[in-house]
Amino acid sequence: MKIGIIREGKTPPDTRVPLTPKQCAKMIRQHDVEIVIQPSPNRCFKDEEYAAEGLTLSENISTCDVLMGVKEVPIDNLIPNKTYFFFSHTIKKQSYNQKLLQAMVERNISMMDYEVLKDATGKRVIAFGRWAGIVGAHNGLWTYGQRTNAFELPRMTDFYDFAEAKKFYAEKLKLPNLKVVLTGTGRVGNGSAEVLDAMGFRKVKPREFLNKQFNEPIYTQLVCKNYAARKTDNGFNKAEFYAHPERYKSIFAPYAQAANIMINGIYWDNAAPAFFTKEEMRQKNFNMEVIADITCDIAPIASIPSTLYATTIAEPVFGYNPQTEQAETPYQSHTIDMMTIDNLPNELPRDASKNFGAQFINHVLEELLYRPEGRMMRQANICKNGDLTKAFEYLRDYLGVVEV
Repeated sequence: MKIGIIREGKTPPDTRVPLTPKQCAKMIRQHDVEIVIQPSPNRCFKDEEYAAEGLTLSENISTCDVLMGVKEVPIDNLIPNKTYFFFSHTIKKQSYNQKLLQAMVERNISMMDYEVLKDATGKRVIAFGRWAGIVGAHNGLWTYGQRTNAFELPRMTDFYDFAEAKKFYAEKLKLPNLKVVLTGTGRVGNGSAEVLDAMGFRKVKPREFLNKQFNEPIYTQLVCKNYAARKTDNGFNKAEFYAHPERYKSIFAPYAQAANIMINGIYWDNAAPAFFTKEEMRQKNFNMEVIADITCDIAPIASIPSTLYATTIAEPVFGYNPQTEQAETPYQSHTIDMMTIDNLPNELPRDASKNFGAQFINHVLEELLYRPEGRMMRQANICKNGDLTKAFEYLRDYLGVVEV
């Protein structure tokens, strides 16, 4: 099999890679594969690092069987009749990528989405989630520091790696008495908790967070039953909530009234209730000044109604004015500051890429090479042979009419 590592074409360009130079070299040594690297000036691992490991660099990747990237491939760059691996951001019917899915079907592309590569239990086997959580939590605190001038904290992107950031937390970071509410207990949520722990926050139970007074920075980490309840009787059943989220309402309001900062790290279903409404954000008892929305579903179909758009590493924050429901300059007293970067791991690209590539080699590579028609590959294959696959037939209305 001939695999091509493609140059990231989305703007702004992502610097992460799906496989590091050493990981590519390891794959060639251990398996019957050839790997070609499309040159790029933007990668966190330079072309010279790939060449030093004996990898072939070539602008022409048309002879490759499989093409691997990270973010969405621009439509003009799609090569027909190829198998692609990247995060397509189409499985939740994201409107901004509808044309991308249409183009992949038109060009007979076999789309393998990292987000739906799962083991036999249905658990994802490959993700950047931990690193999104780590950077997102850091950026949430950085945003609050910029807003209040209460403490000094560099951007995560200014550190060489996470180890250097943790050294700064231990030696130089002095935080005031803050209250942070963190949602989610998966890779993203636990990555965020990892940062808060390293920063010196004390973790408390949700009830303590709401009812006790503390003279130190604290956070609480919420599970579904803490922020959602059945509409009919205020009960909660996890299996029902996952299967029928439309039957539930938000009970998040007490946390919005108690916290200074929210870090949102859940996987959100389109039918699930939002944490709060725009009307609730206008109330005087809505206390949160900063929202780090790592989930970053764009409103109005979103768990956070003030996530108007995704921000960038270069311009990470906008101010949301609850009265006008519009974006403004951040760090004003009448706005809520929104950190909504949608490629957070790109602030720690070397760490994130190493971890991601290791997951691919450990969980996916042998499936791709030796069981290409097996369960894992089938379930991750969004489109093939000029049409949606059976597992993604639910995208038919989203795909729409494809003009050939």
